Amino acid sequence: MSVTDLPGQPGRPDRLRVLVVSESFLPQINGVTNSVRRVLEHLAAEGHAAELVAPTGPATYEGFRITRARGAFLPLYKDFRVGFESRRRLRQVMMRFRPDVVHIASPATLGFQAVRVAGELGIPTVAIYQTDMVGFARRYEERFGLTGVPAPSKAMAAFTRMIHLGVDRTLAPSTASLTQLDALAVPRTALWPRGVNVEQFHPSRRDEQLRAQLATGGETIVGYVGRLAIEKELELLTVLDADPRIRLVLVGGGPDEAKLRAMLPHAAFLGVLHGDELGAAYASLDAFVHTGRHETFCQSAQEALASGLPVVAPRQGGPVDLVTDGVTGFLYTPGSAAELHEYVARLVADTTLRRRMGRAARVSVADRSWKSVNDRLVRHYREVIEERSGFRSQRLSA
Repeated sequence: MSVTDLPGQPGRPDRLRVLVVSESFLPQINGVTNSVRRVLEHLAAEGHAAELVAPTGPATYEGFRITRARGAFLPLYKDFRVGFESRRRLRQVMMRFRPDVVHIASPATLGFQAVRVAGELGIPTVAIYQTDMVGFARRYEERFGLTGVPAPSKAMAAFTRMIHLGVDRTLAPSTASLTQLDALAVPRTALWPRGVNVEQFHPSRRDEQLRAQLATGGETIVGYVGRLAIEKELELLTVLDADPRIRLVLVGGGPDEAKLRAMLPHAAFLGVLHGDELGAAYASLDAFVHTGRHETFCQSAQEALASGLPVVAPRQGGPVDLVTDGVTGFLYTPGSAAELHEYVARLVADTTLRRRMGRAARVSVADRSWKSVNDRLVRHYREVIEERSGFRSQRLSA
């Protein structure tokens, strides 16, 4: 029996029932959590019904129930809880809520189980490819010498493909991510980018008092915002920290923070910021840098662009779609500290170039509202529901 066979399920031609299953949620602050929050907020504003299943979170969000999945903490991320939920319990949730579609955010252990249960119940599924787990695994292999057979990255590639083969549609945030999925032979993919809050992230939020505290000698303030972890390749920032013309600023937290504080003795570490404080931190920079090559989208780069900052980022992954090389910033060869420093040094030396790029950066993201992005997501929901309904009708009439 599928969930759609259950008696008493009300008709909903205009309003959807969406079960969101996420590997991460509050209090964790990361790209997955933030995207899920924007999706739930949009569903609430549009009058849809939703429920969230996640390893962490409050009792409700935007009026929607949150079901806590069982899980465990990762050894290298003591504050990050991974979901390990049984199919039996997930089946109970789906049978009770009766979703029209299951939205699976950045599927891994919890998402894998949700895909299997939704398939058994005949519920359409949309998976969001948001974390390059293969790239992350490769980075950890390099750091810890994990070169056994099979290598973790190969096992992760097989696991990622297995998950996405089971869903009706996989949405990727960038053309680079679509290429990665194609290399894994994942079918039924489509592009779904990320929105940005162009009011929270705005040049007008520049805080001169903060700038004075950060750059007491009038240095050019160059910043990074994101997780402080191995996969971000933040060791590349040592070349910037050593340049006396630059005051390096890092916003965020993570397992590598202590190591980075020792590695970057002149940098300012502002910790994890939210809301207006985060918007002010971005706008108070002169330029933004990103170092990790395994970003499926790189939301922090988009927020920097919205804040009117030129962005210097690797020529790989999500930044390739976001940064127009030579117009809104520069793209450098991944892993090249020399190129990173060269481009940042050009921005430091040329105030006119920096300001021109900053203006172009703001214009480049001015129309990327979350509403337009999430309207597109709901269209994907409706399409997979219609496709599954058509397939079901054909099967019944055969």
